[in-house]
Amino acid sequence: MLFQSAILFTLGAAAAAGGGGRSSTSSSSSSSSSGSSSSTDCSTWSRVASDLGTTFQGCGPAARGAIRAPFHDCINNGCDGSLILGDECGRSENAGLTATCALLAEKAKQYSVGTADMIQFAAAVAIAVCPLGPRVKALVGRTDSSTPAEEGQVPATKDPIDSILGKFAAVGMSANDVVALVGSHTAGTQSFDDPSQAGKALDSTPSKWDVKFYSETKAGTAPYSFSSDRRMTNDSSTEGSWNRFAHSQGAWASAFTSAWDRFVVVGNDVDSLNDCSSSLPGSSRRRAEGMSRPMGAGAFH
Repeated sequence: MLFQSAILFTLGAAAAAGGGGRSSTSSSSSSSSSGSSSSTDCSTWSRVASDLGTTFQGCGPAARGAIRAPFHDCINNGCDGSLILGDECGRSENAGLTATCALLAEKAKQYSVGTADMIQFAAAVAIAVCPLGPRVKALVGRTDSSTPAEEGQVPATKDPIDSILGKFAAVGMSANDVVALVGSHTAGTQSFDDPSQAGKALDSTPSKWDVKFYSETKAGTAPYSFSSDRRMTNDSSTEGSWNRFAHSQGAWASAFTSAWDRFVVVGNDVDSLNDCSSSLPGSSRRRAEGMSRPMGAGAFH
């Protein structure tokens, strides 16, 4: 969630919740007003990955903004690029994303690819280059839309946990998914939740994709914690998942990738998308490592 404001996703990662709601594989009712579909040529996306991989090295502010952007694009209208194309970046609920939106809009134009795909692909690159970051899928072929999403749908850090979970349940996310996605705060800082403490990290290792966010938020030792994160540590719907991830990098990595891969296709027909995951940084090395492991060996350690 890498959030930087009083809006849960404006600050950084995601939140989700159990229950029904719109499936992440369904077509969005308002995701195609512009009718623009992305290039699905993976060779093009390999060039994008090389470009952005350099920009995101070190898991700093540019990477954090890229990881945060999908939450703001997908949560309220499906993953359709309206965060940028519908001029949603200027909203208070998306505070702090202006530079990210400008960068990704520029890159989409430079490489002649879709904006919705650029938002999701850039985040996948950023996660991959952050130390210990897992490899999520990079599917392309979403349909862009310039129709703005309804304002006020992005969860805020002061919202009740049930409300946050409910908004993510509406896009097919369970409570366990929410807690896993919120873990992206491990690479987050805040600027707007409490301006007097702007720049404070959400755990002691903001440039590393580790589980200290969970343990330090629970213990009250993180440099800064959002109210929603603190309350998730002991809420009956989220405490179990929180404790499990705090003690296992592998458990979190597995849950995060599963939740992320489903969340970033909300409002799209997954079967129509092309898998360009092999274009992500480190893909060749990780494939080789996987082939060298005994059958059933864990992908994360």
